[in-house]
Amino acid sequence: MNKRTFLKLSSATIAIPAVSRLLAWTAPDKLTNWAGNLEYSTENLYAAKSQQQIQDFVKKQSKLKVLGSRHCFNNIADSKDGFLSLKPLDEIVSLDPQARTVTVDAGITYGQLAPLLDAKGFALHNLASLPHISVAGASTTATHGSGEKNGNLATAVSALEIVTASGGIVKLSRQQDTDFFPGAVVGLGALGVITKITLDIQPTYQMRQYVYENLSFAAMKDHFDAIQASAYSVSLFTDWQNHNFSEVWLKTRTEEGQAFRAKPEFFGAKLATKNLHPIAELSAENCTEQMGVPGPWYERLPHFRMGFTPSAGKELQSEYFVPRQHALEAILAVERLREQITPHLLITEIRSIAADGLWMSPCYRQPCVTIHFTWKQDWPAVRQLLPVIEKELAPFQARPHWGKLFTMSPQQLHASYPKLPEFIALTKKFDPGGKFRNDFLNTNIFSWRSQ
Repeated sequence: MNKRTFLKLSSATIAIPAVSRLLAWTAPDKLTNWAGNLEYSTENLYAAKSQQQIQDFVKKQSKLKVLGSRHCFNNIADSKDGFLSLKPLDEIVSLDPQARTVTVDAGITYGQLAPLLDAKGFALHNLASLPHISVAGASTTATHGSGEKNGNLATAVSALEIVTASGGIVKLSRQQDTDFFPGAVVGLGALGVITKITLDIQPTYQMRQYVYENLSFAAMKDHFDAIQASAYSVSLFTDWQNHNFSEVWLKTRTEEGQAFRAKPEFFGAKLATKNLHPIAELSAENCTEQMGVPGPWYERLPHFRMGFTPSAGKELQSEYFVPRQHALEAILAVERLREQITPHLLITEIRSIAADGLWMSPCYRQPCVTIHFTWKQDWPAVRQLLPVIEKELAPFQARPHWGKLFTMSPQQLHASYPKLPEFIALTKKFDPGGKFRNDFLNTNIFSWRSQ
């Protein structure tokens, strides 16, 4: 399928409310992820409606995985045996204004949580580019938003409630379990079933979003740090053609001292005169409001609105985290591959994320810049291209997003995570029989051997 045909089909898909597409898995055909590129290995799915049902189900199973909102593109959540869904459990359990925390059921999505939180006068520090993902799933895979001072979504997690392999309940917190809590937050689904999750919150805030067009690579190279520091959240979009970024998205809080003062030019890029989609050929209808119109945080931080299909719909995604100090070199290394990349690409997004202390986070003890690829849905072509990209990024110690497509060897992954031995020991403490392991975890995590 050529790019023009793909974009025509995607444009037609955009107008379909996301709810209809995201619930398509309830039909009698095969169980797939949201983009349809992955067919799961079993159709055995049990939807729990209570804590007791979760415990009873876990006790009876020899092997299982939890299936969330299905926004992973690889088989990190796959199972050959059975799935547990927590979608029916999607409520706010408690909100503590004094401690500034909210505890939620694991089945809740950010799109469900955010307006409820805002109505109570509170907000989260950041959101991902789409709000359709579940809080538990996003946290356990270190999913992120943007902003050089903003940690990934998991950095807001201050407590977890987990049903372990025995069916028992364990409660963990940042305050009380200081030795190993940083290993449990980005748990990759290997410790047990997260049933409740507590997040740090802050007073609600308003935001504006501006888009600039055609930032040159030369300006990016000369002013990279200033560009990244210019707003609360910064996203650079490119198709690697014409040596420029077609769009720069700047999300800024409206408080005094934080607000971005929009000018007609931004390092040579021109202020957009209409709302835009990251993929220029697609309608901006499903994107969050731009043009500097103020609005609540949860209607500006994501790129895509909750009521519509996010991104391009049918697509593949890969993403690589590189240490901030290597960002420019890594970006230019990828640009040298543009002739190989562009025939298969829809768009690339570049973002910054702050360092954190979570053992299995790609940003563990290092601020990162991510290079994200939204691909046409042609896995044979992408599968051949990813090792080429990964080879170019290898000198910069790139780490892949846990929930997206990559071909890095387990040995490369193991070398990237200094706390991997401690993480494996932690998983064995909670799941000694490997009930929550699957092929992805066995290959990429549990194949580790001490030297």
